[in-house]
Amino acid sequence: MHSREAGRVLVRRLLLQRVAVAPGHCRLLGLAGSVALAAGGATAGALPVGDALTPDSGREALGLIGTYFGLVLLIAAWWLLGREVRGPKPPGPRSLLITLATWAAPLLPGPPLFSRDVYSYLAQGAMVHARIDVYTHGPIRLGGPLADEVAPVWQHTPTPYGPVSLAFESAVAHASRAEPSLGVIGLRLIALLGVALMVLALPVLARRCGTDPSAALWLGGLNPLLLLHLVGGAHNDAVMLGLLGAGLVAATGRWPACGAVLVTLAALVKAPAALGLLAVATLWARRVEGSGRRVGAVAATAALSLATTGVATAVTGTGYGWISALTTPASPDNWALTSTLGRATGALLEAVGSGLAPLAAPAWHGLGLLATAVAIGAAWLRPPRPRPVYALGLSLIAVAVLGPAIRPWYVLWGLFVIAAAGPGGTVRKAVVAGSGVLALAVLPNGFAPDSRQLTYAVCGGALAVCALWCVRHAPGFAAGDALPAVPGGHRSGRSA
Repeated sequence: MHSREAGRVLVRRLLLQRVAVAPGHCRLLGLAGSVALAAGGATAGALPVGDALTPDSGREALGLIGTYFGLVLLIAAWWLLGREVRGPKPPGPRSLLITLATWAAPLLPGPPLFSRDVYSYLAQGAMVHARIDVYTHGPIRLGGPLADEVAPVWQHTPTPYGPVSLAFESAVAHASRAEPSLGVIGLRLIALLGVALMVLALPVLARRCGTDPSAALWLGGLNPLLLLHLVGGAHNDAVMLGLLGAGLVAATGRWPACGAVLVTLAALVKAPAALGLLAVATLWARRVEGSGRRVGAVAATAALSLATTGVATAVTGTGYGWISALTTPASPDNWALTSTLGRATGALLEAVGSGLAPLAAPAWHGLGLLATAVAIGAAWLRPPRPRPVYALGLSLIAVAVLGPAIRPWYVLWGLFVIAAAGPGGTVRKAVVAGSGVLALAVLPNGFAPDSRQLTYAVCGGALAVCALWCVRHAPGFAAGDALPAVPGGHRSGRSA
């Protein structure tokens, strides 16, 4: 009887034994994935129109297989590194930053990945330099080779970006003389500056919020979505999040006024960052005593934000058209929850012969905005009230998920903040799982996939799984868990 019980204990221990993978091995695995991803993107990425391959090209097929092979390896390396962050000897922030640089380096010289938005940025910058109102006209008004690089769905669409975004887009377009390849390099360098601000802010913000800095860097800095879309795709969200992170660091420290200015600048890149002003005002009000001074802190936040907006707009000379351009419609095939429900409802109404079918999508978008407002109110007001930085993260996730349009990198808005301030639990696990899924959701050329491309993508991912299985069962590896524990959670310390 005792021997049988001992056998059960031994089997249980063997089944639950964790694979010990050194952070250096995770770094090498991720580097292999990043190299394969970059190599595949050289033929399957968002290439300039003149370099694009025909859909039935063998090189494009090999590139797509290589891209997804590398993508799965990179996601696996990130998961394994997450387990080490949770382990008894976690890598420190310095080691994680080296890993981030190692994984990002192969993506720098290649073409844009997973989106053609960078070409829209260049076209908008050229329009600003040519004194064409980007809040009234789409890139088609610019004409020429640069406008031809913009995805057809955005050719006639005004930009919803603020004056700070247009300022650096115009500077890059002018410096590169509207040459797409040089412009992509310039915008990627600016995106890297935003990423640098993000990863510098994360450990500081995590300590002030009582979260493990290494866990924050793993989730918010080495996240595959950041590598794919902020580094590979060079999205202006990198600058927005870098300024937002710097503003929150200032607000949780001794410089709430500086925090208000920086967060406003972030909102003048992309509007969702304006929610960060709620966190700044709350943190500033908590630093002072007396209801009158607290009201004054909120008023000062609003005044500084308005002043910063006025100065930035006057310096750039682009005007306030971005406010009305915020209603720029989403693409028809957008797979946001409310857009998907709108299309499904419209199709159903058409099938039954109802004349209300055209109203289905606007109705669902309106319900989505209402649900977003309710979610934001719940994040800030539901007792016990969470810390302001964490409430901001939940609010930004709600804006991304419930809005009329979503792209995988939109999730980074809230994920970045939750990485620094979110406690361990359901929300943190959800954003971790969502990151892995969304990293696989878009083709490297930025267009919707067809059945042939899906087949190549699945083949590339399957090859990566086979390679991982072979490495997993190589000599020196022990039986272990299929997935790592999610690093995170709060520890003792100051919270924000």
